[in-house]
Amino acid sequence: MDRFDVVVIGGGPGGYVAAIRAAQLKLRTALIERETVGGICLNWGCIPSKSLLRSAEILDLFHRAGEFGFRVDVQNADLEPAVIRSRQVVERTVEGVRFLLRKNGVEVFSGSGFLAAPDEVEIRPDGQRLLARNVVLATGCRPRQLPGMSIDGTRVMTSREALALSRTPASIVIIGGGPVGCEFAYLYRAYGATVTLVEQLSHLLPSEDEEISSALERSFKKRGITVATGARVIELMPQDGSVAAYIEERGERRTLQAERALVGIGVQGNSDDLGLESLGVRTEQSYVLVDGGMATNVPSIYAIGDLTGPPMLAHVASAQGVTAVETIAGLAPPPLIPERMPKATYCQPEVGSVGLTEAEARQRFTDVSVGRFPFRANGRAAAIGEPDGLVKVVCDGATDAILGVHMIGHGVTELIAEASLAIETGAPSPLLGRMVHAHPTLSEALKEAALAVHGGAINAWQLN
Repeated sequence: MDRFDVVVIGGGPGGYVAAIRAAQLKLRTALIERETVGGICLNWGCIPSKSLLRSAEILDLFHRAGEFGFRVDVQNADLEPAVIRSRQVVERTVEGVRFLLRKNGVEVFSGSGFLAAPDEVEIRPDGQRLLARNVVLATGCRPRQLPGMSIDGTRVMTSREALALSRTPASIVIIGGGPVGCEFAYLYRAYGATVTLVEQLSHLLPSEDEEISSALERSFKKRGITVATGARVIELMPQDGSVAAYIEERGERRTLQAERALVGIGVQGNSDDLGLESLGVRTEQSYVLVDGGMATNVPSIYAIGDLTGPPMLAHVASAQGVTAVETIAGLAPPPLIPERMPKATYCQPEVGSVGLTEAEARQRFTDVSVGRFPFRANGRAAAIGEPDGLVKVVCDGATDAILGVHMIGHGVTELIAEASLAIETGAPSPLLGRMVHAHPTLSEALKEAALAVHGGAINAWQLN
C-alpha cells in the first residue's frame, strides 16, 4: 500500500486547499474526490451562482440604461446563455484547480474515502487502500429532507437544480431567506420572474445585523420581490404544472401558488459512510467535533469545512484546511475565531459583515458605540449610480475596539476584507478613521463610519 503523510477525503474548497498547503509543507499528500475537484462550491455553488448573478447585474444595468444616457430596449432576457457561461466559468476554474494540484505534487484519487483504520483509508468502490499518517476529512454537507418538503428536482428544487435551470420560471416561491434564498430571489426577479421569498424568522439574512437585514428587505420590496418573514412553510405540494406552498404567517394560514419552488434551508454533514463510528470519532447531529487545530478526538484524524458545522462558508473551510495541515506539520497556527469570519451575500445590494452585530455587542458589553455612514453621501457611489447602502461600525465604547462591521450596498463584499483586518489586528475605530483612503472610492464609506463612532464623519451629518 502507498504511504502518505496526509490523506484528504473530499476535494472542495477546504479539501483541495488543505492538500496544496500540505504539499507546500513537503508532506506527501493524497486527495480523494468522488466527483469533481472543487466540490459543491466550485461546481454547483459559489462559482456558478456568482456567474449568474453577474448576468443579472448586467441585465439590471440594461434596464437602467436611460440613467446613463443610453437607449436600450430589453425585450427578452434569456437565462440559457447565462447558464451556459456559468458552466464554462466552472470548467475553467476546475481545470485551474487540477493544474495546481498536479504542479504541487498532490496525488489525486477518484472515489469515496472510507476509514478502515485510523491510519488506513479505503477508496471505494475499487477497494484500493492508502496508508496515512494523518487524515483530513473534508466531505462537506448535503441538503436535508425536511418534513412537508418533498424535493423532486423539478417542481421543487434545491440550488443545484436551480443552477442548471436554463429557462426563467414565470413564478417561484423560495423557502429560506438566507444567502442562498436572497441570491436566487434577486437572480430570478432580474430575469422577470414573480418571486416570493419566505423566511421563518423575523428578518431576511437572520444572522446579519437587523438594521442591514431591514434595509435589504426594503430594497427587495422596491424590486418587486414579495417578502414573507415570520412565515413557516407547512407543506410544498407539486401539482400539475405548478407548486402549492402552504404557509403559516403570524398565525394565519394561506396558500402560495407558483410554477416552481426552491428550498434553500436544511443541511446535514456528510459524516455517514466514513467509518467514523467504528473508530470512535465524536459527532453531534451529523457534524464532526473538532478542537482549535481542527483535530478530532481520535489522534491523527482531522475534520474541516461544512462537515464540522457552522459557519458553513467556503472561505472558512479553506482557512480550516490550512489550520489543519499546519497543525499536522507542527507549526501551531492560531485558532480560527468563528465570529471573526467574514460573511458575504451577493444579491444586489450586496451584504458583507464581520464580527458581532449591534444586538450581540450590547448583550456582551455594557458600553457600545455605533458609527454609520450612508452610501448616498459617498462620491463614488453617486458617480456609478449606486447610492443605496450603509456601512455600520460597532465598537466597545470603553476601548474603541471594533467589535463588528456591517455593510449593505454595491461592492461591499470586496470592502469587508479591510474590516476583517481591522478586527483581527485589534485596530481601534479612530485608527481606521485616520487611514487615508483613495478618493473617490466606495471604501471611504468605511473610513467615515469609523469616524462617525465619535461624531467625526466629515461627509454626512451624524446619524446616531
